[in-house]
Amino acid sequence: MGVFQSEGKVYQPAAEIDLSAGSHEPYTHANVKAPRVAGLLVKIFVWILELWIVGPAVVYILLKDNLVHKLVSFAEVPESPMFRASHSVEDLQEHEVTCVDPYLTPPERVKEAVNCLPESLETALLTGFKRWTIQDFSTAYNLGETSPLKVAKRFLSALEESSVPPLKMAFFISYDADDILRQATESSQRYEKGTPISILDGVLVAIKDEIDCLPYPTTGGTKWLHKRRPCTEDAACVKKLRSCGAVLVGKTNMHELGAGTSGINPHYGPTRNPYNINKVSGGSSSGSAASVCAGLCPVALGVDGGGSVRMPAALCGVIGFKPTSGRLPNSGVLPLNWTVGMPGILAGTVEDTLIIYAAIAGDTATCQPKSLLPEFNLPRLKSTRLLPNIKFAKYGKWFNDSSADIRSCCDGALQMLSKHYGWKTVDVTLPEIEEMRLAHYVTIGSECYTFLGTHLEKINYGEIGWDARIALRIYSSFSSRDYLNAQRIRNRQMQFHKEIFRRADVIVTPTTGVTAYPLQSDSFNTGELDYINAAALIRFSISGNFLGLPAVSVLAGYDTEGMPIGLQFIGRPWSEATLLHIAFAMQTLFIQSYRKPEVFYDMLKMEKA
Repeated sequence: MGVFQSEGKVYQPAAEIDLSAGSHEPYTHANVKAPRVAGLLVKIFVWILELWIVGPAVVYILLKDNLVHKLVSFAEVPESPMFRASHSVEDLQEHEVTCVDPYLTPPERVKEAVNCLPESLETALLTGFKRWTIQDFSTAYNLGETSPLKVAKRFLSALEESSVPPLKMAFFISYDADDILRQATESSQRYEKGTPISILDGVLVAIKDEIDCLPYPTTGGTKWLHKRRPCTEDAACVKKLRSCGAVLVGKTNMHELGAGTSGINPHYGPTRNPYNINKVSGGSSSGSAASVCAGLCPVALGVDGGGSVRMPAALCGVIGFKPTSGRLPNSGVLPLNWTVGMPGILAGTVEDTLIIYAAIAGDTATCQPKSLLPEFNLPRLKSTRLLPNIKFAKYGKWFNDSSADIRSCCDGALQMLSKHYGWKTVDVTLPEIEEMRLAHYVTIGSECYTFLGTHLEKINYGEIGWDARIALRIYSSFSSRDYLNAQRIRNRQMQFHKEIFRRADVIVTPTTGVTAYPLQSDSFNTGELDYINAAALIRFSISGNFLGLPAVSVLAGYDTEGMPIGLQFIGRPWSEATLLHIAFAMQTLFIQSYRKPEVFYDMLKMEKA
């Protein structure tokens, strides 16, 4: 057990820490000391923080009170820094998979993924709720029941309706109707000739405004960044989707600079949750998650730097998938947090997640020799029941650091998986969770400020949202010592997680500690500081980013107010196929209980809920 000195924690070597279920290692609850602040109070707080002498003193007190100094800044950590969570190619044993040549083209990979899908993709529920899949759109196009052009026109009509009162959903930052119709017309012509490029041809895909996608500027949720960093070509993952014939429908809303978890953007409006428009959708990939949830498109791309794909996925009741660091190309993604962030996938179903993953994984233009690449496996979802016994690692104190509804729902989901598939849960201890959260905060904040530093010198701070200005002021205070100690903690956590993966296949947690909470109008123009809810939302997401591990969030049920609850599975490096198998197995068990969101557009029948 770590000992505390007057200034900082003195860590024992990681190898000496007991990770067994009966360990006496303490679990530190997030010790957040900051009230919710919005509106005029946010402006006053910004004014104080930006004062020449007073501001740094206030930041020092905030970091001290919230244990950043004790657990990170002034800590004595015996391990050496680990600056990037890179993973060696290990002999990973995955079952019921198809090994795909990494040098196949995106359309060829998509074809391989389709061959892994169950024969029947029917997902109509007893309640009548139906999420259209990529396969559904492709089938309808091939049969002539509709066309990509007709669907694109429906999309534009739905988007226009959702953008004005009484909804004002704020799904998108920018979209170009002419460009969308042009893409859809070209796709429709290919179907008329009987020559679609792939199953993705004509399927609508939305892109988070942190990823380059022509003809749109990449704003990062700001009003200024695109002027300093113009978008000149598609990001690598966008190029791959375009090469498959996907119709790219615009740039989705996001928390400004990815510097928050609520999805409230003072420039473009708060992205509202389709299950309850008076609640948050989560961030920072808020628009991507909410647009999929509302049925506007079956899939969307996000970016996950601190759970920013999985958190909104959980709050909006969709799939959120973040592969192993390095599995998806980062080219063309804003480098706001280059050692912890990467693209991720939001989708209505696991099947659609698999298709998009197959399309965008890898970067054959820069990849290593085949012998040095990890295997690229796709799960044969038609054979999930044939998987051998899966062991879930569960750290009870961490797992239960969530609301009563979430604890009950996620425990019930684990019991269902055990009952139907015979999979087991292994109790473990995963130490220093709060230490990892704070080290990640120092890391992501330092990297964000480093990227923005030269740009910030040339702009008027009045162009930045008030809550983002507070985040940047804190980020700018981090020193080289802070950053180095955070990387030492990363090394420790990598050792802990490797040991856990010797005992179990997957770590299981709730995706978030709370469900979607109410939007409050005083935050619409300024953003808000709500660090208590933010800490609860991010509590279970950090290791996926800090350690570069693959993770997926799956809908597990709903709280007493009908808001979605996500269950998260965190896997060994390069074990995406196993995670998607588990996610599909869970979806199969729970899909009959899925509920239609309050705001939902049926893009094939166009019947609004």
